[in-house]
Amino acid sequence: MSEALDFKSATLYAVRLVLHSADPQRLEEALAQRMKDAGGFFENEPVVIDASRLEEETLDWPRLLAVLQSHKLPAIGVVAEGGNLEAARAAGLVPVDLSATATRVAPAAAQPADVEPPEADQAPVAARSSAALELAVEAAATPAPSTPAMIVNRPLRSGQRIYARNTDLVVIGMVSQGAEVIADGNVHVYGPLRGKAMAGARGDTSARIFTTQLDPELLAVAGVYRVVEDKLDAQVHGKAALVSLQGETLKIEALGE
Repeated sequence: MSEALDFKSATLYAVRLVLHSADPQRLEEALAQRMKDAGGFFENEPVVIDASRLEEETLDWPRLLAVLQSHKLPAIGVVAEGGNLEAARAAGLVPVDLSATATRVAPAAAQPADVEPPEADQAPVAARSSAALELAVEAAATPAPSTPAMIVNRPLRSGQRIYARNTDLVVIGMVSQGAEVIADGNVHVYGPLRGKAMAGARGDTSARIFTTQLDPELLAVAGVYRVVEDKLDAQVHGKAALVSLQGETLKIEALGE
């Protein structure tokens, strides 16, 4: 007779929500702005709520969880102390130890890409958000890619998401608006990149995004992201381009010129 269940190891990647205030109104406004700026990039991602900085303020946990749910952010754990920890437990959250993880934060004062954008694209994505919270990508210490690159030999339609774990991702074809390509290593798109692309998903700051035609909705490297609401500068828009991380800034440069 076969066993009814097994315990097996698993590695979970989650968004860490860092709280700087217990004011529910401020948190709701900040979260709404962040999710708007990210263009749905964090939707349906598991969330660990980090309330460790709130030593003397008590959160309204049921209200916070309801707001997260309304933004399609399922909360799976908490980092907190004292009364907030007990209240979080009572709300159904499980304490999580993040001490062994590496973190990349989309900073509250991130700068736009080094290529000067047109006037309508001057504002950096994260600078439009309130400092009441931060969104961070939590991951285990990043190993070098140890498996062959994942090759997708077809265009990706809106709503499709491809993730290359522990390796590079190569897409031969168009990445349409609404599609997402994610890799722990580099992302290569041999065709128009019109959707969302994230390299270094586990925190690898040396990861890069390459494409033969750059026209994205969102770019991210190691958790530092930029939403592209208007066209990029003519130097890179629609051109073969490279996206890399320089400190806490995304750098976009044309290739072959």
